[in-house]
Amino acid sequence: MFDWLYWFIAWAQQGLHETWVQPLLFELGLSQFSEMAFDALEWVVLGALEITLLALILGWAERLWPAEPVAGRTAWRVDLLYTGLSRLGVIALLMFALLTPLVDALEAQLRLMGLSRLQIDQIWPGVTDIGWVSFLMYLVVLDFVDYWIHRFQHRWRWWWALHALHHSQRQMTLWTDDRNHLVDDILRHGIFALVALLIGVPPAHFLGLVLISRLLQSLQHANLRWHFGSIGERLLVSPSFHRLHHAIGYGHDGPARGCNFAVLFPVWDNMFGTADPRPGFVPTGISDQLEGRDYGEGWWSQQWLGLRRMFGQG
Repeated sequence: MFDWLYWFIAWAQQGLHETWVQPLLFELGLSQFSEMAFDALEWVVLGALEITLLALILGWAERLWPAEPVAGRTAWRVDLLYTGLSRLGVIALLMFALLTPLVDALEAQLRLMGLSRLQIDQIWPGVTDIGWVSFLMYLVVLDFVDYWIHRFQHRWRWWWALHALHHSQRQMTLWTDDRNHLVDDILRHGIFALVALLIGVPPAHFLGLVLISRLLQSLQHANLRWHFGSIGERLLVSPSFHRLHHAIGYGHDGPARGCNFAVLFPVWDNMFGTADPRPGFVPTGISDQLEGRDYGEGWWSQQWLGLRRMFGQG
């Protein structure tokens, strides 16, 4: 399904490793890390490709159809750092790699008991094991899990203390998606990777699932006055739908601790009563920011204040 993408990434990965990384590691006497560096380069190439596409396409769209006037780069410059660390980093891959031995060991024990890991692509042999069908099934299942992760991020006080950093951006742009506390990121990616392993997602599909999810989430956070219409808003989360989730007075208020939690598909919000279809072109942020609560301006201060809030000290 993504053969052309895998080919390009493998080509760039091999070229970078042979031309720059491997010689540098040998020069520094760190050749034992060559294989590990080669694996990490796969995600570096993917991240660089993502960032380039986002800047060219969504950056251009934000200039043409902004949801609100851009106040300047100062407000969202730190989000560029988060994007670089997230897209060029290996958190998702690391979680997938670290959890694989654990899940394999669990599977071995289950087999001794006559049980096996759930392979959802084998539900209907000849249909669900078709590449694009199984990919869509994985996407839907993982998005359902993501919806509930997001609900818990708002429902549980200690998790909201971390996730609040994401909502503290008053000037939303396409880079806001990766504005997350490191602990929050590790928790979310860990659960995502664990579920992916438990339902039998192969590594190649996992790469595509992460790519699709991240690109669509960047679109949702973009400073765009885009609404997908009465039908489209029920099929895919739009910038308007998600912006209301970030809006002051909507995003973390009410009995459900907010609205529009869906990550990709709004069907979950409609199914569980958390959907708000009103256009979301309203000011974003958290209500207590209006009362002077500080969420930090730089990466270090934001991470530190998140930990303080988590332990009830901020």
